[in-house]
Amino acid sequence: MTPTWIFLPPEACHDLSAELPVMRVTADGSRAMSLAEALADVPAHWQLVLPVEAVTACAVQLPTQKARWMRQALPFAVEELLAEEVELMHLALGEQLADGRHRVYAVRASWLRECLALCAAQPPQAIRVDADLLPRQGSQLLWLRSRWLLGGEAPWRLALQPEHWPVLAGRCPAPHIASAPAGQQLPEAVDEAHLLEDAQQWLVRQHAGVDLAQGEFARRQSGDGWLRWRPLAAVLALCLILQWGFNLAQGWYLQREADAYAASSEALYRELFPQDSKLINLRAQFDQHLAQSTGRDSPLLGLLAEVAAALNAEGAPQVQVNQLDYSATRADMSLQLQAPGFAELEGLRERLEAAGLSVQMGSASREAEGVSARVVIGG
Repeated sequence: MTPTWIFLPPEACHDLSAELPVMRVTADGSRAMSLAEALADVPAHWQLVLPVEAVTACAVQLPTQKARWMRQALPFAVEELLAEEVELMHLALGEQLADGRHRVYAVRASWLRECLALCAAQPPQAIRVDADLLPRQGSQLLWLRSRWLLGGEAPWRLALQPEHWPVLAGRCPAPHIASAPAGQQLPEAVDEAHLLEDAQQWLVRQHAGVDLAQGEFARRQSGDGWLRWRPLAAVLALCLILQWGFNLAQGWYLQREADAYAASSEALYRELFPQDSKLINLRAQFDQHLAQSTGRDSPLLGLLAEVAAALNAEGAPQVQVNQLDYSATRADMSLQLQAPGFAELEGLRERLEAAGLSVQMGSASREAEGVSARVVIGG
């Protein structure tokens, strides 16, 4: 799609108003009208073309290639090349030249704000300079609005009268190419000449020109507000991903632990009840066996009750059970005990015998934590 272009005349440099005569260029042709008329039904995709007289073009060597630092270095690089204070200028960065320098365009910021204020209802999509739209091959001359525009490979962008060209020709890269409407006298010392029916239409078809809508003059899209929140959204997204990963890892770890406990419980059940060939519901089957054992007045439960009473007798020193083994065949219980001293073990033995239990105590040994001994009850 070919956008609409509005060319401001050189008079715009000192007389900006809604009645300013401009050229509106579309795919159908070029028409002269006032700025207000040109903006009346302008489409969303249109471009504003400034006269080169309002812009200073130069080339500077920048100390960095990083975009953010290049913007910061621009004012210092062009300060000596401008006739006005650099703080008053809007600086736009162009492409890099073959010698490593970058094109820079400077325009008075207050004037550009005034320009854009006239277009506030429908801001332009891009801001170009008429002489900068010329092709980059050699040195290009174009007759437009009663003056020659000079552009091309060289960093400068100028508007000049025919008598000025012979002075500049020797400093401009070859080939020298001039384009003008039929009947316009061509300048001297040119290598090629092209006749144009519509200079503005030809110019916009060159697809050249740096967009000056940079920095504070960059066009704000409707979705630009989202860009301010994008870093925060990225942090939140990262947190969610990390939390999801943590939950996944924790779930995997807990599932492994649960599987290990389930396997251990199944192995213990099969060891206790080898006669059960089918294992459907471990807990239900274990509860069933426990109920059956309780109903038959299991000796194990009786022994456990007597031992618990002796261990927890009032005033009795604390004796710890480290291991318990029960043999249904021998009907006895083996305990691996740990106590502060030999006297505590002897006291426990006496309480068990007083309860009518048969107690056999193996040899006791002293360890760092106290005294340990093996006791067999019943049998």
